[in-house]
Amino acid sequence: MSLLGSMTTAISGLTAQARALGHISDNVANSQTVGFKRVDTNFTSWLTRSTLNLHMPGSVEARPDYTNTVQGTIQQVENPMAMALAGQGFFSVAQARGGQGSNVVFDDRQFYTRAGDFAMDRDGYMVNGAGYYLQGWQMLQSGQPDRTTLAPIRISQLVYNPVPTSEINLSANLPANATPVATVPAAAPWAPAEQPVSSVIQVFDALGNQRQVTLDWWRLDTDTWRLRITPAGDTLNPAAGRFVDVDFGGQIAAGPPPVNAPPGTISAITPLANATGPATAPQAIGDPADLGFTADYGFGPQSINLRFGGFGQPSGLTMYAGTEYSVRDLSQDGVPPGAFSGVAIRENGDVAINYDNGQTRIIARVPVVAFNDPDKLQRLDGQAFLRTVESGEARVTDASSNGVGKLVTGSVERSNVDIASEFSKLILAQRAYTANTRIVTASDELLQDTINMKR
Repeated sequence: MSLLGSMTTAISGLTAQARALGHISDNVANSQTVGFKRVDTNFTSWLTRSTLNLHMPGSVEARPDYTNTVQGTIQQVENPMAMALAGQGFFSVAQARGGQGSNVVFDDRQFYTRAGDFAMDRDGYMVNGAGYYLQGWQMLQSGQPDRTTLAPIRISQLVYNPVPTSEINLSANLPANATPVATVPAAAPWAPAEQPVSSVIQVFDALGNQRQVTLDWWRLDTDTWRLRITPAGDTLNPAAGRFVDVDFGGQIAAGPPPVNAPPGTISAITPLANATGPATAPQAIGDPADLGFTADYGFGPQSINLRFGGFGQPSGLTMYAGTEYSVRDLSQDGVPPGAFSGVAIRENGDVAINYDNGQTRIIARVPVVAFNDPDKLQRLDGQAFLRTVESGEARVTDASSNGVGKLVTGSVERSNVDIASEFSKLILAQRAYTANTRIVTASDELLQDTINMKR
């Protein structure tokens, strides 16, 4: 029994070392595979019988020892859609079962991977080198991600629709040392004969065409300036123009108690023609100092709000010392049409589409999935994993939160295989395999001698 047991034990050793060689072979073959996690070997002894007085040979079994939690080297690449995880966690991915374009049919199962070499396919999906589709949270109209559902991220290359200008922001200083005009017109057209100080801003109509709005200023007296607004190409073209008087450093509201603006800040806005003042009468310092007017560029009335900051505040339009009209900020919220120019992944996981008009649209956010025991995940083709009972439930969270790793954009995680270490294991497995063959040979010779005893 002992001789047969010795041979059986040695044969189990051969089998175990052969499996270890298989693990080493798999590791070496995938040493350059993105996101690959090496498989080590855990040898386990199985006993037939063992007491204080007797030990009978048993066997050995080689079990895989997974290293899904061992970090691989992060390497920068030129692909802007590539991502790597520095720390724990996985990307959530889906697998296609057929179809194309908007009719792609996906497997109902959830897959996970560390292979972040994603690129955009012909249908606009973000797919890694193994063919798995990246999943994320879709963005709601509020600008927040919908954290209730994971779906494959698809990038649209449609144009960015034009946005007509609805608001102009002016932050400037009208010179307090400027000379007032000689005469102030009492009736239309309300424009003094003197040369005004001017600002010009480009705005956009409903089709994204660029239009020009000119703001002309005249100083009427110590505390009052007159503004003329001229939108070029306006079909309404009011003959009297669009005029408004702006007062500085006076009473904002009668109270009680009365509210006064500090010197040099806006105290009153008085529309004269084809313009409208604040929606409500100002009552306190900081109330919006806005002015409205309407233009028509051939596509219907377009309301534009001209914002001067706040009543009694020095952050917008002011009248302080100086002889030159100085503009600190003159901006508007209109946008021309834009064509797709590229995709960028931000460190928080936001997928942003960039357009050639300077605009950006966030369409999704890439979350990170964590497990209590990632080494118990089921391995699949293409460096993918499936959840198991032993791995625990999948926890989907934002990157760099709740114990998951940081998202590194423009990079990939390389295999965690160390070639030198694998070759060392290879030498040991080879010697152990050879030693077990010697045991089989010796046991065979001894059994032959036992059989020859009958002769």
